[in-house]
Amino acid sequence: MFALGYCADTPPCLHYPSSFLLAGCSCSSSASGILAPNVQQVTAESFESLEFQSLQIRHGWSEALAGIKSPHVKYICPHAPVMPVSLNMNMAMPSWFDIIGLSPDSQEDEVGIKQAAENVKALIDQEVKNGIPSNRIILGGFSQGGALSLYTALTTQQKLAGVVALSCWLPLRASFPQGPISGVNKEIAVLQCHGDCDPLVPLMFGSLTVEKLKSMINPANVTFRTYSGMMHSSCIEEMMDVKQFIDKHLPPVD
Repeated sequence: MFALGYCADTPPCLHYPSSFLLAGCSCSSSASGILAPNVQQVTAESFESLEFQSLQIRHGWSEALAGIKSPHVKYICPHAPVMPVSLNMNMAMPSWFDIIGLSPDSQEDEVGIKQAAENVKALIDQEVKNGIPSNRIILGGFSQGGALSLYTALTTQQKLAGVVALSCWLPLRASFPQGPISGVNKEIAVLQCHGDCDPLVPLMFGSLTVEKLKSMINPANVTFRTYSGMMHSSCIEEMMDVKQFIDKHLPPVD
């Protein structure tokens, strides 16, 4: 998950007026709750190979972020806890919440998703205590981390600067209202990005998510970018879009 903050190599004593909290793809999560016709079923066997690729992507986020960092922004890259994952034959792996299935009608780990969101909110609270106003914090993430970032931003009472949601979906989609939300982030800026060849979280999931987001928050503040040929991964063009979004919504403070 992204959030404006610091990475492990950033001295905590330095003062930053802004923070970017990034939650990576610790585990490729279920896209259940999103109605998507004709989506290929992902089995536990194929999930294992896809997850290996996702873990490689996750470990590359520090390098990817190094190329787009701004000196006035603090970058935080939290690690997901290790837990048994149902889809992984109950073997333990890094995951923000349990993954029960990868089909559109799969059951979701509601308790785990809500607890993970509370953990993110606690990270935000800590940054506020460190002197960074919540409206100078952007949440972000890839895959499961992106899903968690969206859910957290739409349920928190902390006013945020924005959300970067990469190759993901909105979890517990049916729990949200049919119309606009009334929370503090009803005007929040969202950058949602997706590859058009994603085999794990198909583009249809991203398209349905952006439709839902535009019905809940100001549609003028929702940007959806797609990338030709990109699978469940990232690319330089996407990273440049992320950088532009961060620079726009977290400008330097005089």
